[in-house]
Amino acid sequence: MMRVGLAQLINKQPDMEVCGEAGSPAEAMDQIPKHHPDLIVADITMKGGSGLEFIKNVLAAHGDVRILVVSMHDESVYAERALRAGACGYIMKEESAEYLVTAIQRVLDGGIYLSETMSARLLKSIANPKSRSSHSPLQKLTDREFEIFQLIGRGKTTGEIAGQLHISPRTVDVHRGQIKEKLHLKSGTALVHHAVLWIETEGHSL
Repeated sequence: MMRVGLAQLINKQPDMEVCGEAGSPAEAMDQIPKHHPDLIVADITMKGGSGLEFIKNVLAAHGDVRILVVSMHDESVYAERALRAGACGYIMKEESAEYLVTAIQRVLDGGIYLSETMSARLLKSIANPKSRSSHSPLQKLTDREFEIFQLIGRGKTTGEIAGQLHISPRTVDVHRGQIKEKLHLKSGTALVHHAVLWIETEGHSL
């Protein structure tokens, strides 16, 4: 439903046209060389894969494609990670159609789109790096560790995480240990509790 509404909005613009749609990262990777899009609109949460990994994979294979993330997830948690992965903008789904069109146009024109609040926060973190490290312990996690942390919070076992991310259970365990160390958690139970609590609050209060 979201894709249909977004496609209708884009197709109403005089200088834009939707050239393809996809329901998963694998399907999108198959569609890109067929349609040669100028811009990809993607989410952080994707069926069958991670949005951050998708962004990295797209740019590794098609470096000239620009990517705008449109997501329900809190920009304060995900926007910087999306930009580091290679996205050119981040806008939350709750924003109006007018802002979304503006974001698409800006990214197509070669710019970067972020909300005023997020732009100010990133500029502040650049000017004062200490403020970034003190903002949230989760900022210390790599994208892969952050992804595993989220899956732990969603109740996934080590085996399920390994299967979903196509890595070995041993690698998952190594990442779990690194996450515990960075978040100063003493046990696996504490990690699960912390991850579940974070998922329930979507990072707004942690």
